[in-house]
Amino acid sequence: FLRFEGLDTFCDIELNGKHIAYTDDMHVTYEFDVTDALLSGENVLRVTCREIHTYIKKKHKELPLYNGILALAGFGYIRKAHCMLGWDWGPYLPDMGIWRAVSLITKDSARITDLKIEQKHEQGKVFLTPLVTADASAEMRVTVICPDGKTQYTIPANQMWEVPNPELWWPRGLGEQPLYTVRAELIDETGVCDAAERRIGLRTLDLIREKDKWGVSFTHECNGVRFFAMGADYIPEDNILSRCSQERSRQLLTLCADANFNAIRVWGGGYYPENYFFDICDELGLVVFFDLAFACTLYYPDEKMLANIKTEVRQNLERLRHHPSIAIICGNNEVEHCNARRGGTSIADRCIPVNIELFEEVIADIAKEVCPEIPYIHTSPITIGRFVDPRNENFGDTHYWDVWHQNKPFAEYRKHHFRYLSEFGFQSFPSEKTIQAITLPEDRNIFSRVMEKHQRNTGANGKIINYLSQTYLYPNDFGTLIYASQLLQAEAMRYGVEHLRRERGRCMGTIVWQLNDCWPVASWSSIDYYGRWKALHY
Repeated sequence: FLRFEGLDTFCDIELNGKHIAYTDDMHVTYEFDVTDALLSGENVLRVTCREIHTYIKKKHKELPLYNGILALAGFGYIRKAHCMLGWDWGPYLPDMGIWRAVSLITKDSARITDLKIEQKHEQGKVFLTPLVTADASAEMRVTVICPDGKTQYTIPANQMWEVPNPELWWPRGLGEQPLYTVRAELIDETGVCDAAERRIGLRTLDLIREKDKWGVSFTHECNGVRFFAMGADYIPEDNILSRCSQERSRQLLTLCADANFNAIRVWGGGYYPENYFFDICDELGLVVFFDLAFACTLYYPDEKMLANIKTEVRQNLERLRHHPSIAIICGNNEVEHCNARRGGTSIADRCIPVNIELFEEVIADIAKEVCPEIPYIHTSPITIGRFVDPRNENFGDTHYWDVWHQNKPFAEYRKHHFRYLSEFGFQSFPSEKTIQAITLPEDRNIFSRVMEKHQRNTGANGKIINYLSQTYLYPNDFGTLIYASQLLQAEAMRYGVEHLRRERGRCMGTIVWQLNDCWPVASWSSIDYYGRWKALHY
């Protein structure tokens, strides 16, 4: 079997001149039986990656979908990280190629096809059920390794087992993050013929949605303890995927812990992160608000694309569901928030029922089947459903942008009483050293062509100056202006966060837009592309 864990995106695969397959989803792992195509000795594997623009433009011409965030029109017709096609903080720089591992798998014995760990918590006791699925009959052995790395138990497969002296996993600030390893092995006459491992935390992690005097709550609860979520929205770490690494993710997420985060939101316009991203969140106690890879546009999938979506959602949820850090699975980012007001137009009226079915039925059913223990919401900001009232700040999580996009003053935050604010932000320039890395001396003026090209939000450099004029005296040199923009950003977010913290109980989360950058740019981030802290992160 030839296995591709990531192909970006329209790719033809040939082995020894024989066409194996055509792929068209960046988010799917593909596996092909190539027994008849292999030769004894040297083999030639060829992957041809094809441009996406022609297809997207053709589809968008047939049925134009809304696009208000500077991305290539029609990006919703392709299963690729949307932000690669431009965003209001990211370059128009669509990648292509082999972006995850390729392997050749020889199947000469039984193979584990799934390992799911179910937990039951009852009166201080914890029970595990390791569900092992194999493609052929074989003896199964399951071992549980305790957090100390020494104590081990051999337990029965597919049966409930009580954990002796269970050590509970907690979000950062509430307790420790002990992690257990569950290892399943298949055994035949030659010994261990296949194995799979999952590292888990013992915990319950619920989303409390209760009616109260203000509306409907939106509160995380871990092991019976409700807590206030504090963190930021995470975007892909680089527009060029070969630059991403485990070390880079660890450094970034450690900086989150250093700033006292207990939560992080994986935004839906990127791709499904690597396993190691969630491993690090598990270790650091960062609970994850996890968007699936859909954002902002309406979708109108044909039969093939719908099949791809079902496969990608199932594969990625099966891959990631065991992580104790995952607190919410969210169907999309702002599909309803961006498009609910478009009802009454012929295109929206045609597309909206399709999106209701996709996120409230098709994907919801997959999530319920694959990981029923993880709360699922169909969109962020959450709505009652069926595109009804997505801007209701009393119902659940909210995205609020009147401070910044609508030029409202910082004091405007005090007029609102959000239940959980999962997006709100204010821009600044990156650190002066970062600007020096991308400019010549003559470019170091915020209205120069180079500086404006490193600002993807239309007119935003002028907006920073406008807000700055309301708060500070005008800086008398370029470096002071850059520094003052960061102080301004920190002040804007401090104002909003402190108001919401005073509302603790009614409001139970502040997730700041945004944590990081995917290139050197003026943006809403608290850490710039080179890992330099802005005043906001301090």
